[in-house]
Amino acid sequence: MENRLKMRWLLLAVPVVGLILFIPSVSAYVSAVKAGEAEPVFQQDQLRQWIEEEADRRDEPPRDARLDSIWKAIPDYEGITIDREATYQLAKKRGEKRPSHWIVKTVPSKVSLSDLGAQPIYRGNEQKPMAALMINVAWGTEHLPTMLEILQRERVKATFFLDGSWLKKHPKEALQLLEQGHQLGNHAYSHPLMSGMEAFKIKREIEKTEALIRDLGVRSQFFAPPAGDYDQQVVTIAHQLGMKTVLWTVDTVDWKKSSSPGWMVDRVKKGIGNGSLVLMHPTDRTVIALPKIISTIKEKGLKLGTVDEVLSSKRVEHVESVPGF
Repeated sequence: MENRLKMRWLLLAVPVVGLILFIPSVSAYVSAVKAGEAEPVFQQDQLRQWIEEEADRRDEPPRDARLDSIWKAIPDYEGITIDREATYQLAKKRGEKRPSHWIVKTVPSKVSLSDLGAQPIYRGNEQKPMAALMINVAWGTEHLPTMLEILQRERVKATFFLDGSWLKKHPKEALQLLEQGHQLGNHAYSHPLMSGMEAFKIKREIEKTEALIRDLGVRSQFFAPPAGDYDQQVVTIAHQLGMKTVLWTVDTVDWKKSSSPGWMVDRVKKGIGNGSLVLMHPTDRTVIALPKIISTIKEKGLKLGTVDEVLSSKRVEHVESVPGF
């Protein structure tokens, strides 16, 4: 009895399927699929499902700026998300079973570095594969030309923190730094230890140097206290003057004559990581070590840029896009 019922339903179903196949729009679609001019619906569904699953894996949430007990202010870092629909439509338009291009959008953080107020900064975000050379200049010029030649050859832009008394004597050299695309920062005027100083003296030290930097046509975003000596009053005054107080993640200790170039390179190799700020000075030892320091940082998979670039929330990775889409 059961078998007879199954046969009866089958006999009824066959004419219906045949009728559907002979409906003009359906017949045209089937013909187009056979001719390779249309994609079967189930394949489109598979494409969408695959994009959804892969996009979940590729999405990265933004990182908010925060205060760390050791590193103090940590900058924020943009996240990314896959535009599922745009990626699907592009792949469909190109007749692809798997997307050859992913349409990516950045996702801003909710808390930025500026939201943290007057706080010292020792490093960039630990998710950002980038590092910066911060070069404090307070004496001499003899090794600066060679250092600039190396940076230019290696296509690296650095941030030079200038002592005001040095800058007053060497405005042409400072202008050359700008002409080669490097960033300038404020390093006070007379290289004093600033913690415990009276507020008006701290302000005067920073403002005197800033006036000279502005004579070059730029302004400082960052202040590096001499010898890394500061207190909250120093950070607050710099903040009031429109500058963030920056220190370092890795110190080459190149100011010591006992620091050999090889030792300096090893020190960088051990301490370098995402968001690192590497402190150095224009010394004879630094000139020898600099090419290897640069290659060591690059071998770690880090991009070198200015302090501003490392501390910004902007992502390092190239955000993929398709012109005209």
